[in-house]
Amino acid sequence: MQPICSVEKIIEKDGKKIVVCDDTRSQLFKLLQEAQDKNGYISDKDMQEIADILDIHPVEVYSVVTFYSFFTDKKKGQHIIRISNCMPNEMAGSKEIIKVFEDELKIKLGETTKDGLFTIEMTGCIGMCDQAPAIMVDDKLIGNVDTEKVKKIISGLKQK
Repeated sequence: MQPICSVEKIIEKDGKKIVVCDDTRSQLFKLLQEAQDKNGYISDKDMQEIADILDIHPVEVYSVVTFYSFFTDKKKGQHIIRISNCMPNEMAGSKEIIKVFEDELKIKLGETTKDGLFTIEMTGCIGMCDQAPAIMVDDKLIGNVDTEKVKKIISGLKQK
């Protein structure tokens, strides 16, 4: 039976052992996700450490962080509200949904509330075109969003 990966080295970070395999790309995604889960974003220091661990140039790490919308190098709100920018969403009224979020949260698209609770942003397709307009709140997909649903979502998250 073939091993999943060839172990190149084992390092210790934050008291955890990290096995670095020859599949740098998958290791990169795993380490980036761990850094983001820990801090809510991926700092320059995190990117440098990950580059050192994987023995790749920091620009390679940065390019992945800035290319994929689910990674971020900026501090965001505790709850991230992502509105799909696909055509079916726009045709179903996503612009109106964005306006409701902006009005209710008193921020613009791409901003974070002063209390650090919410960030609203656009994202690519989330695979919910059949339930447009659709959004993603943190890791939860929500379809058929309307004004009332937006208000309930915000109210529910504020109570958590």
